[in-house]
Amino acid sequence: MALYTIKDLEKMSESYFLKNLPYNNPSKEASAKLLESANGFSADEEYDIFMSHSFLDAEYIYMLKKDIEYMGFSVYVDWCDDSQLDRSKVTIKTANLLRKRMKNCKSLLYIASEKSKQSKWMPWELGYFDGIKNKVAILPVLNTSTNTDNFNGQEYLGLYPYITKNRIQFTNQEILYVNTNNDETTYASFEGWINGKNLRKH
Repeated sequence: MALYTIKDLEKMSESYFLKNLPYNNPSKEASAKLLESANGFSADEEYDIFMSHSFLDAEYIYMLKKDIEYMGFSVYVDWCDDSQLDRSKVTIKTANLLRKRMKNCKSLLYIASEKSKQSKWMPWELGYFDGIKNKVAILPVLNTSTNTDNFNGQEYLGLYPYITKNRIQFTNQEILYVNTNNDETTYASFEGWINGKNLRKH
């Protein structure tokens, strides 16, 4: 199993934009493409994933969204699906709308990056979602590759399971796994986990 890295997401981004977009600024265009997708958003639609993240990671969030959707999951990104939100300010109006959206999602993935530490909203989103659904996992985006696929989140992030991605043997299909901290043998597929299966030893 593997953790996501910035290098991997940059490669995805370069490949995607070279194939699909006649633009020179992938980060700017990632934001634009996410905003474009808001046209098809339904306020009552249910999603598999609420993606809690820093807006500063727009390019990576776009590629994570595309990668995870390619695996068959639906992903809610707040500034994409609710482009009227002003994430720069913590307001009751914004908080109430985010609460409503979180209630329509099966799980929350907390995108842990260097920039996520600057987010005003992420700790609140994680705490709220954990309280109402207890279905939270950390998706680390590392600066560099490591020799291990273990993730030991600092402080409260260490309380939650974390996400890895793995290719199914003898195929090109990739799937997400939910892993227990400090135990490589205890995990479940992401699909099973959001549908109520517990992590177990293999």
